[in-house]
Parts: sequence; C-alpha cells; structure tokens
Amino acid sequence: MALTLFDTDEYRPPVWKSYLYQLQQEAPHPRRITCTNEVENRPKYYGREFHGMISREAADQLLSVAEGSYLIRESQRQPGTYTLALRFGSQTRNFRLYYDGKHFVGEKRFESIHDLVTDGLITLYIETKAAEYIAKMTINPIYEHIGYTTLNREPAYQKHMPIPKETLDEKDSTGQDGVSEKRVHTFRGPHWCEYCANFMWGLIAQGVRCADCGLNVHKQCSKMVPNDCKPDLKHVKKVYSCDLTTLVKAHITKRPMVVDMCIREIESRGLNSEGLYRVSGFSDLIEDVKMAFDRDGEKADISVNMYEDINIITGALKLYFRDLPIPLITYDAYPKFIESAKIMDPDEQLETLHEALKLLPPAHCETLRYLMAHLKRVTLHEKENLMNAENLGIVFGPTLMRSPELDAMAALNDIRYQRLVVELLIKNEDILF
Repeated sequence: MALTLFDTDEYRPPVWKSYLYQLQQEAPHPRRITCTNEVENRPKYYGREFHGMISREAADQLLSVAEGSYLIRESQRQPGTYTLALRFGSQTRNFRLYYDGKHFVGEKRFESIHDLVTDGLITLYIETKAAEYIAKMTINPIYEHIGYTTLNREPAYQKHMPIPKETLDEKDSTGQDGVSEKRVHTFRGPHWCEYCANFMWGLIAQGVRCADCGLNVHKQCSKMVPNDCKPDLKHVKKVYSCDLTTLVKAHITKRPMVVDMCIREIESRGLNSEGLYRVSGFSDLIEDVKMAFDRDGEKADISVNMYEDINIITGALKLYFRDLPIPLITYDAYPKFIESAKIMDPDEQLETLHEALKLLPPAHCETLRYLMAHLKRVTLHEKENLMNAENLGIVFGPTLMRSPELDAMAALNDIRYQRLVVELLIKNEDILF
C-alpha cells in the first residue's frame, strides 16, 4: 500500500486556546445596588442604580455586600459629574462616567450601564488573573499557518501580466496601495484571535478586523501583523471551512469557485429534478465532492461522468455554506435581516432588507446575489421540480444564517424568520441586488 507523504507546509487547522475563555466564564457578574429613596435631579439616562451625591465612604459601605456590586453617584467635589463605583478584588474602584448617547469610561461605548459593568468586570478579572499570560500571547503565533501570510515578493510570472480589472476595483478602503485598514470590531458569539489563537474577551470591541482580508485579531496582536496582509494562496489549501473573504482574495475571484461550479453544473442538467435541494444525496459522495474541491480547487471534476445524481452536487453546495466559519449572512448583519422578516408592511420590509444587505462584506453580498439569482431560476421550473421560493427558504434559511445568540431557545425561535428572509430574497432578487 502506497504511503502519502505530506510536505511540512501543509495546512493544519489551528488549535484554539481556551484559557482566557474559561476566565471570562469565571468573571464576577454585575450586581446593581438600587437606591430605595427618590433622588432629585437624577439624569434621565440613569436608573435606580443612581444614588445622588453620596460620599465615597457611603458608596464603599453599600458595595461591600458582594463582588461585582455597582452604583452611580454624583461627585461631591464636582457637582454635575458622575462616578461609577464598582466592587472588585474586595475593594471599591471609582471610574469617571460619561454619556454622549452611550455610556463610557474609556474608549468603548455601551448602550446600558449593565453592559458597561459586565465588560469591565470581565476585563478586570482577566487582566488581573492573566497579566503575564497576556503579555506573552504574541509568542509562537499561528498567523503564518492559517492563510493570511503576506506575499512579500511578487511572483515572477505575474510581473509582466496585466492586472485584472476586478483587482483594480477591489483596492482596500483606505485608498492606499498595499496598506490594509484594521477596524475595531464587535464580534457576536465567541471568537478567537487568528494571530495568537487566544480567546478575544469582552462584551464589545473585543478586537480588530482587517477590512482587506477579514483577519480577526486582538488589538495588541494587530501591531504584529504586516500591513499588506493579503491571503497567501500557498497557505489557503482548503476550500471548505475557509473564510469566504479570504478564499476569494487568495484566488482573485468575485465568488468562491465551488459556488460557481456547482451552480453551473446544477443549471446545466438539474433544474427539472424533482425536489431539487430538498432531496438529499448520498453523504459519502457529497464528502467526496468536498475533498475534490479541497484537493483540486477549480480543477475538481463534478461532471455527470463522476456524479450522475444531481443531488450530490446540491448537497455539496449546501455543505459548503454550512461549513463557513462566518455564515454567508454574517453574524453582524443577522439581527437586521431577522428584523426585516418581522415587518408587516411590504415596502418597509424591502427597505429594511436592502439596508441589511449593505451590512454584508462585498464577497458575501456578491455570493448571496449570485445564489439568489440561481434560486430564482430554480423556481421558474417549479412545475417540474416542485420547489417554490417558500420551499427553498425552508432548505436554505438555516444553511445561510446562524444566530449569534448562544441561547438555544432564542436560536430555535429565529428559524421561521430565517426561512422568510431567504424566501423574500428569492422573490425580490431583481429589486434588492
């Protein structure tokens, strides 16, 4: 039996480190100390946690009940200024509190005092317990092994080739050639840094995201990442389970090749197949298609000679979307899409859906547009395939959308709205895109 030798540069999935995630789970929970008296001149943006003009000593006494206890008081020395008093580490910590439509004590801005305190307790706890660990996070990074490594030298065969128009159109948003823009980002659900493999802690603004390649890293780790962090194709050795933006940047395409190739194959021979997308193909053969794309990329053979059953190809396409680390309809855009499905007025509903589409990264939006145009063509053959927009919504809702909420019940309640979102996108594809 022949042995397959793997070169040392072969892609290996990163091992995410759980230590900081465990610390976040252990952090003290906020405990609001409410004022039982009616306080005059209480600012309208504070609630019962506001105790008026009390002394530090009085605040300290009230907060001594438990870790995580907090209240707001007006400064006696500077009336009209406010202090967040917070119990942490068996002592009271005082922070100057500001409001400009959102609450803040530093760079991060919060919708509620409760969220501000929650994030503050997480940060204090982790930075107290793991200060030395955090200082050493950038040692032994995984960055070079996951597909974002800088192309330091232009390949010789490209030097005299004309630059494709699509490449010119996709210059990064900073307007500076070769310099990527990294923006502070709020991640929905648990996320790990793609430089150091450690958990990105906190409630909001946990790290930064590269506008060019989609790299997600801690703010301190971003200083270690080159400014021209375009994905290196030699490290992007997978098609499935690879970030969509990273994949299209690495291959210099508008959409993932697996989407284009599967849809072309389905439209060439499968539009009249009964139960298209609803009927499942043989799972082992679907896995074969996945392996073919991961191994051969655009050279993968998915023709009728290899896979006679069209349901294998539809299954492979659905699996691609399910395997995306960030769903096609991203976690950030998810709430707006769900909001649109709940609106009863048709015009307002389409307007909200249009706004939701603007929240998607360019590669995600283009892929969604192409897929919806395809599914619209599928519905034109409804008499033969028995698949209308509603049926396709049932199939593709949970495939294209995943709730950022960790609460299983909340995610379950969203399923009907996910179906409706896809149904609306198919029916109004010509208007929305």
